[in-house]
Amino acid sequence: MIRRVTSPALFPPPTYSHASVVEAGTKVAFLAGSVPLDADGSLVGEGDPVRQAQQVIANLEEQLRAVGSDLAHVLSTDVYVVSSDTAVLSAVWEVVEASGLSAGPHSSTLIGVACLGYRGQLVEITATAVVPEEAAQS
Repeated sequence: MIRRVTSPALFPPPTYSHASVVEAGTKVAFLAGSVPLDADGSLVGEGDPVRQAQQVIANLEEQLRAVGSDLAHVLSTDVYVVSSDTAVLSAVWEVVEASGLSAGPHSSTLIGVACLGYRGQLVEITATAVVPEEAAQS
């Protein structure tokens, strides 16, 4: 259902693929950015990008569950981090790797940005995922 492609003509990515290909007829979900808010709308991990990344992944898992998918079926992500410090970006990426999200490996872009939508927000992840056929028929 998902073919992950790493081009031999390009520098090999560390823990992701260059592209993910889905055959026609497959249900695909495009998820809104997952943010570090709890169910009550409170910011989790103020000032702590690693804690925020953990909450973002937990919220992403809930978004995926709601559409009948999971982390293993994620095709691509964009990981936004409010920082220009590569050490901070790397710390957030370690959370992404530890989550199992990179097990695919999926295609991803890690981006340092100036700000995000919520006051104090340091991390956001957008994702595109396949909805497995058995879930799509439910």
